Amino acid sequence: MTRWALPLLAMVPMLSGCAVGPRILDAHAVLPPPAEPQRFAPRAGPEQITHDNAVAKDWWRAFGSPELDTLVDDALQHATDLAMADAALRQAREQAGAIAGSALPQVDATFQPQRTRVSHALAPAVTDGTQSLYTLHIAQVTISYGPDLFGGNRARIRSARAAADVARYRLDAARATVVANLIVAVIQRASLADQIDAAQTSVSINQDILQNQLRRQRLGAIGAADIATQETALATAEAALPSLVRAEAHQRVLIGTLLGRAAGRDLPPLPNLAALALPHDVPLAIPSELVARRPDVRAARAQLEGAGADVGVAIAARLPNLQLSASGGGAAQQVFDLVQNGNPFWTLIGGLAQPIFHGGALRHQQRAAEAALDGAKAQYRASVLQAFGEVSDALTGLRTDADALDAAARASDASARALGYIRRQLALGDVGTLALLNASAADAQARAQRIQARAARLSDTVAIFQAAGGGVVGER
Repeated sequence: MTRWALPLLAMVPMLSGCAVGPRILDAHAVLPPPAEPQRFAPRAGPEQITHDNAVAKDWWRAFGSPELDTLVDDALQHATDLAMADAALRQAREQAGAIAGSALPQVDATFQPQRTRVSHALAPAVTDGTQSLYTLHIAQVTISYGPDLFGGNRARIRSARAAADVARYRLDAARATVVANLIVAVIQRASLADQIDAAQTSVSINQDILQNQLRRQRLGAIGAADIATQETALATAEAALPSLVRAEAHQRVLIGTLLGRAAGRDLPPLPNLAALALPHDVPLAIPSELVARRPDVRAARAQLEGAGADVGVAIAARLPNLQLSASGGGAAQQVFDLVQNGNPFWTLIGGLAQPIFHGGALRHQQRAAEAALDGAKAQYRASVLQAFGEVSDALTGLRTDADALDAAARASDASARALGYIRRQLALGDVGTLALLNASAADAQARAQRIQARAARLSDTVAIFQAAGGGVVGER
């Protein structure tokens, strides 16, 4: 026994140092050149400057709204998407621990008492041949171990840990997505609330104008056609309200969902649009840093590493597999006689298996793993390209939003002044109802565009924080 057992055991550590599978996982992701800092300084709005500093974990506090901070904290604690992602992470970690534990020596203990009656024609399992009714106690300890000759077990562990990393980064991405979606929903609700106020103001103005027109009609200054025209303008202003109210209610439902609350339940205080400050400093993504901190890119990289480990598992499955086991125990009719002389027993077993013919299944499994690795490389490249595309889109959005807000602010101010002039001229009888109708419609449209332009600039600021890797990292 010792002639072959000792040399074999001495070779196990050396053989276990072997490993199969790809060594270098280069996805060939081309990084664009670093972007230059930009300054967004419209005449009718605050200035924004891009900086290459890291994104703060609590970047939403740059909007300067305590109410928004409270909403984000609530969402991070109660969002159902985060609960699912957290459960997936805990599951992946436990599975990785189970796979790592299965690579270690396994020790099992068994105790088996049995009461047996046998026929006299059969040889009993006890010493006394005349005894056909007996009790037998068997206690045994078994140790089994499969030395990792070609790194298959280590590859399984790497794959499982990579899956846990994927789940961890996806949880970070889910946190960032929940926060960004919540803030955008808050901005949109505030924008709609302001648009509702503007529409109600437009309705009130048109009601005042109609009353004034009715007075002038009674004096004989205008006819029924002018009254009908103003009634049309009033009805048009009133028709704009229901869709705005419905959209604002939908945003409330969306905010409640992100907070883990059912529709119809009361929400915490929501900030209005004026309470949300536009952050002065916004992040500028440097390619290498963006790849290192974006949770979706890091998840794609972890998935690539897991696919490489799976190739090693598939290759190792085609190579020899060594299994060692040992067992020892005792068997006796009385429990206290298990360790008496003659009752203890032991067994040493060593086995070496080499797959020879499996109908090509193992070869196809290896090729499938290699194809999955190619797919993971492509997915990683796609994640990198998407990350830089989102950054580029967000920076373009900030630039165009600043121009749009500047134009909308000037148009709103001008239309408000024009409407005031037309109303005074109408009171004096210098202009007709058509001029008033045009001025009123232009003013309502300009005020709505100004509100929407400010909301768009705030929303695109959220997008640049998220695109630059503004994750929300929780406890590990």
